[in-house]
Amino acid sequence: MVAAPVVAAGITAGVLLGTPALRPGHPAAAPTVAVGYAAVVRADLTNTVQVSGSLGYAGSYTIVNQAQGTAYTALPAAGAIIRRGQQLYAVDGSPVTLFYGATPEWRPLSVGVAPGRDVAQLDRNLIALGYGAGLTVSDSFTDATAYAVELWQTARGLPVTGTVPLGQVAYAPGALRVTGVTPVPGSPPQAGANVLTATSQVPVVVADVPVSQEYLVKAGDAVTVTLPDGVTTTPGIITSVASVASASSSGGGSSGGAAAAPSSGAGSGSGSGSGSGSGQDTVQITVRLVNPDAAGRLDQAPVTVNIVSAQARDVLAAPISALVALAGGGYAVEVSQGGAVHLVAVRTGLFSQTLVQVSGAGLTVGTRVEVPSS
Repeated sequence: MVAAPVVAAGITAGVLLGTPALRPGHPAAAPTVAVGYAAVVRADLTNTVQVSGSLGYAGSYTIVNQAQGTAYTALPAAGAIIRRGQQLYAVDGSPVTLFYGATPEWRPLSVGVAPGRDVAQLDRNLIALGYGAGLTVSDSFTDATAYAVELWQTARGLPVTGTVPLGQVAYAPGALRVTGVTPVPGSPPQAGANVLTATSQVPVVVADVPVSQEYLVKAGDAVTVTLPDGVTTTPGIITSVASVASASSSGGGSSGGAAAAPSSGAGSGSGSGSGSGSGQDTVQITVRLVNPDAAGRLDQAPVTVNIVSAQARDVLAAPISALVALAGGGYAVEVSQGGAVHLVAVRTGLFSQTLVQVSGAGLTVGTRVEVPSS
């Protein structure tokens, strides 16, 4: 059981309470352990398995250049956040703009081109940016599409043509967080060359769970994440569990890029046990933070994922240190009642970090049990 070390500590305390210290040649001394009293409570008890992970960002993307020209005249800095309608980089002073979509730009768009999903993708972006009054999303490049393009080009200071030449825009599924830039200012652009790598803005935690504990995790499960300060916790949801095991390694977030689309890729206390160990096969889990702002600007930061391994809800619980080991086996607690103290045998259930589930004759919420005094 995860809490076995804690159980042993509790039993030792109980035995000491009832065992006087003996010295050679001296009579037995009276117990010197100071005692106090604690109330039996009703609580939810939880045990957790802890695995190491890394806080990074979801997605891995690469922007490929399609623009013709002499030189790169503007490039973003690593860490920059670029959203729809904003400049990604510039060639010969002309900006290449980020639009959202899953279909890469592969041809010039103008009235008369064959219908396609890339046209509908363009329509959606023009509408989202506020240039699509009267424009209906369709696979056909209509006069309304051309007019919306003209409005956008005017607002951006581009040549107003009503057409979108190859390389004037670049598509990604959403806002990008730049992680690396390949060319340098002034270098000649080449069609098909990688310009920058990026991730999304969505913070995620990636962690490795030993195969022996894979049964504890599945997509949709709630977990908590302890942030790098070692104190602050924030809730998360497991979004995926790898189907293939791999050799044990420390968790790592995704913060680099490789493709224009994804590259592949109440209670009282809680007990815990380490879920990682060298030499074990592991499966990788990905965790989405319920409150993304909790991640701040951290990247590749070490975190701990706390996975529930056992839980008992709405049970009677007493401090583990109240347990007394009985000579014939089992446990008891010393109950204080009406000014007298008497021993009550108990059945134990789930052990948490400081509390243990108990049941026994006469035990109710508020029953006072003897514990070592702090």
